[in-house]
Amino acid sequence: MTTERKTTHHRRFYQKKRFLIPFLILLALIAFRIYLPTLVKNYVNKTLSNIPGYYGHVEDIDIALYRGAYVIDSLYLNKVSAETQIPFLNFPKTDISVEWGALFHGKIVSEIYMTNPQITYIPEDQKPADTTAAAKAEGDDWTAALRDLVPIDINHLEINGGKLSFMKVQADPNIDVFINNLSLIAENLRNVKAKDRTLPSPITMRGTAIGDGKVSLDGRVNLIKEIPDVDLSFKLEEVNTPALNDLSKHYADIDFVSGKLNIYSEVAIADGHLTGYLKTMLTDTKLLGNDENFLETLWEGFVGFFKFALKNQRTDTLATKVPLEGDLNNVDTEVWPAIKSIFVNAWVEAFKRSIDNEVKYDDAFKK
Repeated sequence: MTTERKTTHHRRFYQKKRFLIPFLILLALIAFRIYLPTLVKNYVNKTLSNIPGYYGHVEDIDIALYRGAYVIDSLYLNKVSAETQIPFLNFPKTDISVEWGALFHGKIVSEIYMTNPQITYIPEDQKPADTTAAAKAEGDDWTAALRDLVPIDINHLEINGGKLSFMKVQADPNIDVFINNLSLIAENLRNVKAKDRTLPSPITMRGTAIGDGKVSLDGRVNLIKEIPDVDLSFKLEEVNTPALNDLSKHYADIDFVSGKLNIYSEVAIADGHLTGYLKTMLTDTKLLGNDENFLETLWEGFVGFFKFALKNQRTDTLATKVPLEGDLNNVDTEVWPAIKSIFVNAWVEAFKRSIDNEVKYDDAFKK
């Protein structure tokens, strides 16, 4: 073979090799992209299976590389020793992605969008199978596992169509207290934009409670502290009290025929010190008597008498306002101020059916 033919042969070989290597790399990348959802799914399921005292599973994982995101479909988590098959956590769709806007501020953080998440707390299910220190630590283990599913800090959280439930299945009838249609938006959780002595993270929540009540929470927080600083106001309004009969019957042995429940609260926390109040109001309430059970009728009559004696006759409102004050490790909810506030409402002036706007973030610092 002449030198010229050898040169031509080598040139063709290297030309083929030059195209073959990129092709093989591209093929490998395509194969990896196809396998990537399975790889992430196996990692997530392994993380969920390693939580002491819990079991969990995800149905599927979708990857969107172009926006640095993955979507978790049908994640659930429950206690191994649970007496029911109702999941403690049930997240139908969770979208986790990089928040590109934060990159301009020098932070790599994530944003999470959750669709129709459900958290159902059942005391019978959450009771530890044993009382050892390891069992008591299980409550922290599941939250740590969920944090492992998000490789970078969460900065933006948005929830739509959520549900929070408290259920007691051993009660007769069963108790189910819930907030439906829950929407929540929390911004700047990792303080991408912050100033000293401010609460950089706004948070809002809306929902529909049992008895067609309206739930709202508004305020600001600073989560980058061992004990977060907060300035929050909470309202639960216009709850139809008969909807609470399963709960009130179980804990207080009373039934409501009619009435409205309103709860208002303001809380401020600064450097671990808490100040605030919790105001509860019952309006136009009537109780149900039961002639078949004399003791029940007597108890409801007793409650009804004091409700009449201590309510504001002009507004037909029974109300109490409980101050909250002290260190978070020893929050002091005093009894006598709560009792005094009942009489103040009954005989001095009726409480406003609204937030009082009397608790400020600076108040917690002044304390």
